[in-house]
Amino acid sequence: MASIAGSRRARRRIRPGQVVSHVIFVLIAFICLYPLVLVFAISFSDEQSIAVHGFRLIPAQFSLGAYSYMLYDPSTLIRAYFITIIVTVVGTLCSTLVIALYAYPLSRKDFRQKKFFSFFVFFTMLFSGGLVPWFVVCKSIGLSNNLWALFVPYLMNAWYVLIMRVFFKTNVPDSIIESAKIDGAGEYTIFFRIVIYLAMPGLATIALFNAVGFWNDWWLPLMLVTKPEWYNLQYLMYRVQTNITYLSTTTAGGHMGEILAHLPSRTAQMAMCVLTIGPIILAYPFFQRFFVKGITLGSLKE
Repeated sequence: MASIAGSRRARRRIRPGQVVSHVIFVLIAFICLYPLVLVFAISFSDEQSIAVHGFRLIPAQFSLGAYSYMLYDPSTLIRAYFITIIVTVVGTLCSTLVIALYAYPLSRKDFRQKKFFSFFVFFTMLFSGGLVPWFVVCKSIGLSNNLWALFVPYLMNAWYVLIMRVFFKTNVPDSIIESAKIDGAGEYTIFFRIVIYLAMPGLATIALFNAVGFWNDWWLPLMLVTKPEWYNLQYLMYRVQTNITYLSTTTAGGHMGEILAHLPSRTAQMAMCVLTIGPIILAYPFFQRFFVKGITLGSLKE
């Protein structure tokens, strides 16, 4: 009995390496969380107190001025949120499907044209037609001032195609595909009923990357949207920040000059971050269990 108790105490003994690793991970977590907490604290600070006391985790003077300015017209913000959510959901689903449908044939040994189509997608990573031809093509096919303009140009991503090609090749055994063909399954049945489930970690990883990209995008509205009703959240925030910067640098006298002097600038930037970063952070836990496996297996070399 004494030997058993001694062995249990030995198992419970904390090793120095474990302490060091725990301390390192705590420091990494602190480094990651500190900027978020600081941004949240600054967004509730007074603009003048920041100029005097600098950035603090605990606001020197609590103020809701930045949020009052940002939420002056809630209907505009709500509409931008709605546009962004629709674009993120629809764009992520469509882009992930397009990438998977293109990458899967490239992973098959019996696809004779896979070298040509692999080179075709790889070539686009090295050379592009330029901004003006891209803009002309988008305008000519009707991608202007509509919902399609906010996600269709980003449906295909060459780098994600190469990642998914490797993932399909390493995680979808040929024997399963051959067995399904013997049972009479067609190509679409094999893909949507077998391959999709085997490749779920890789697809979830690509979907997470796509979702973050669509949520944070402001470039497509800048280039293809001129009507305010189609502004997404990031572009709306971009225009608000541009207006604040312009007004804060404008010289004016009298009562107008006093108003411009108290206009929130840094606090408004942080309030914009708080308003835009929340939903995409909440989406990460749903993809977390697939993320590590998907990015590790998908990055293996052939």
